[in-house]
Parts: sequence; structure tokens; C-alpha cells
Amino acid sequence: MNPSCLRLSVFAWLVALMLPAIGYAAGAEARTTLIIVEGAAGEPEFASELRQQTEAWQRAGAAGAAEVVTIGVAPLGASDDREDLRQAIARHATGAAELWLVLIGHGTFDGREAKFNLRGPDVADTELAEWLRPVTRPLAVIATASASAPFIAKLSGRNRVIVTSTRSGNEQNYARFGRFLAAAITDLASDLDRDGQVSLLEAYLAAAQRTAEFYAAAMRLATEHALIDDNGDGLGTPADWFKGTRATRKAKEGAVADGPRAHQFRLLRSADEQGLDLQVRARRDALELELARWRERKAKLPSAEYQDGLRRLLLELASLYPEASKQP
Repeated sequence: MNPSCLRLSVFAWLVALMLPAIGYAAGAEARTTLIIVEGAAGEPEFASELRQQTEAWQRAGAAGAAEVVTIGVAPLGASDDREDLRQAIARHATGAAELWLVLIGHGTFDGREAKFNLRGPDVADTELAEWLRPVTRPLAVIATASASAPFIAKLSGRNRVIVTSTRSGNEQNYARFGRFLAAAITDLASDLDRDGQVSLLEAYLAAAQRTAEFYAAAMRLATEHALIDDNGDGLGTPADWFKGTRATRKAKEGAVADGPRAHQFRLLRSADEQGLDLQVRARRDALELELARWRERKAKLPSAEYQDGLRRLLLELASLYPEASKQP
């Protein structure tokens, strides 16, 4: 092995090894907010399944010590679900920790506008984009309804992860993807990198695989194909572009592949991850994203320049872990 490559491998190993070594700063951890919206069931046959998904997300949020807000379950009061959703987003727009918004149910698309079906007035993709505009927190929007793909183009942006059950607004049959995603988000069988926690990316990949298996077992043509977007280009990436947690096909010119940011969103974090100071975690995440962007440039850079940049990033990552310097 080339000596420089060996040194880089050692640094990468030290970074991974010392992840639990960062001390916890009391009071530094902010609280994730999880907004769960159970849409209109429509046919009675769907009501039980939507409720099961809602309850699975509620359990996941509770296990992750998130602040859980549920809309669409309690009897309708003076306001409707659409207004309750708008107000919930406004109340939780700012903060340091992640905001997760999960839409469970049915959707429609008329060729111009996608809508998520609620009890009472529906919410359109353009309206939701406007409501989310003031959000400054890291944001994940998980739209598991049919015809949900247009939400990606409207909601995509910096520091956002958007997941949809479909790859176009024309996939309008009931989507099963949401059922599998709700189960995968806390299921360690979905933990591809074996770090003791399930990221949103890992849950997405597991759910997409189980969705495909559902249609294959039923010998039916798949009527849904999930997408994930986290690089802000508004295009989305299908699950079959990934090998492990890395996309092996190229995103559009100039854009880093989807996946790295989604792999940093974890609703239920491992004990080691919970022990990280929030500011240190944020810096680590930023460096990991920079590392992903640098790797995208490998083919365009001279080898020495690429290796120097890689070494710089790994050294800075290692510097976040003071105990690494004490290793023999």
C-alpha cells in the first residue's frame, strides 16, 4: 500500500475509534421536534394502517426523547388539520436541533400541483413550501403519500432532507413505502454501517427494498418508487443508485450526490452519539459533508492535490477527538 494512503487510513481509523471519546457538555443537547400528520384515511380499509404508522412514529419519537406533535388523530375542534399544521410549523421554526415532519396518508396531483390529503382542506406543495420558508433548523420532510414526488422540487434546499414515496406525481396508487419506513426508522436491522443507530438514509434504503420485495412477492407491477433529496438540487435519488450508504451514480454536474446529509439525521441516536456536544457534532457533520464533496472531485484533481485535501480534512476531524492523540 502507498505510505500516504496508509497514513490516511490510520487517521480515518482514529476518527472512527474515538467517536465515543468526546465529552458531553451538560445542557448542550437541543431537543429534536417530530411533527406527525395523519391524513384523511379515505376508504375505511386504510384507517387502521395509517394509525399504525402514526403510532410507530410516536414510539420512535418518544424513544429518541423528541418533542412529538401529532396532528390528525384528535377529534376536530375549532380549527382544522391544515391550520394546526401551519401553526405547528410556525411554533417550531427555529432552534438548533432537527425538525422532522412526517406526512402519512394519501396524495393527489393534477399536473401542476401536488396535495397531501387532510381532514378538511388539503395542503398543497406550494403552500407547505411557503410555511417552511422561515424554518432555520435542520429539516427532514418525509412525504409518504401517493403522488408525493413533486414535494421534492418545491421543498428541497440547504440543510434539508426530503423523502417521497414516489418518483413522479403520476404514481397515484396507495403507497406502501410509508409502512416500511415507519418500521425501519428504529430497526437496527436497517443499520448498514453498524454504528448502533439508524439514519434517515438507512431507513429510506431499507424501506425502499422492502417495498420492492412486497410487489415482487405479490407478483405485481410496482406503482411507487421512492426518492430522497438532501443536496438541494430538487431532483432526488432512487434507492437503487446506492451501494451501502453511498450513491454510486453521479448527481447532476456540480452537485454532491444525495445521501451524506440524510445519513446524519437520526431520530433515535446511539448512547455514544447522544454523548456528543451539539457544537462538536455540528462541526463533525460539516466536515463529513465537506469530505463527501471533496471525494466527488477526485477524478478532476491531480493525485497529490486530492491527497493533500483529504489529509487536511481527516486531520481536522481527528482534532475534534482529543483522546486520539493519547493512543499508542
